[in-house]
Amino acid sequence: MLSEPVLTARREDGRDVPLLVWRADRPLRAVSSAPLGGGIGVRRWVVNATVPMSYDRDDPADHLAGLARGLDLDGPGVGLLTGVDVAEVVARTDTGVRVWATVGLGTPVWAAEPAPAAPGQRVGTVNIVVYVPARLGDAALVNAVATATEAKAQAIAELGVPGTGTPTDAVTVLCPLDGPESAYGGPRSTWGAPLARAVYAAVTAGGAGTVVPWSDRPTG
Repeated sequence: MLSEPVLTARREDGRDVPLLVWRADRPLRAVSSAPLGGGIGVRRWVVNATVPMSYDRDDPADHLAGLARGLDLDGPGVGLLTGVDVAEVVARTDTGVRVWATVGLGTPVWAAEPAPAAPGQRVGTVNIVVYVPARLGDAALVNAVATATEAKAQAIAELGVPGTGTPTDAVTVLCPLDGPESAYGGPRSTWGAPLARAVYAAVTAGGAGTVVPWSDRPTG
């Protein structure tokens, strides 16, 4: 089982910078496109860390690994980054599938962009974390990422945003190691259908208002 996320902070450049931490009470199977812990494997925790809009480190995985050590997180995990204040995470549940999304749509793009985006655009990131309460096979895990991405794109379209996502979006799907294995994760499968509905609901809610990047907010 994956815990509800805990909001905490770390001190950087004289400011308390927020981050969310999920812990698993036992190791979980995971698939992720995150900078740290990407791919398919066994994971024990997830971190979603706010960073300033000026973030330009070329070692995000090392940065996230350092944050994990500072939180006393043991074993392999997943690390995500976003310019959004992660305190604004949106959670939705559908038929046992739990989804958390931090939604920043400051730089929407079409996936099949005809030309590279112009330089100087603002960073926006949609990070999605999903827990499915049943073991998914490798193909089903990959399919679940596709399903989550399709549901995200559907929500973005219905919000009237001109794009399918942002250049830095990431998806993480976790499930138990044990139990009967589900072979499918598509949007009409047993677990893919509620996953799609929960992702759609979370991204719709998170993208409905104006999101001010964390680093653009006044200090004090």
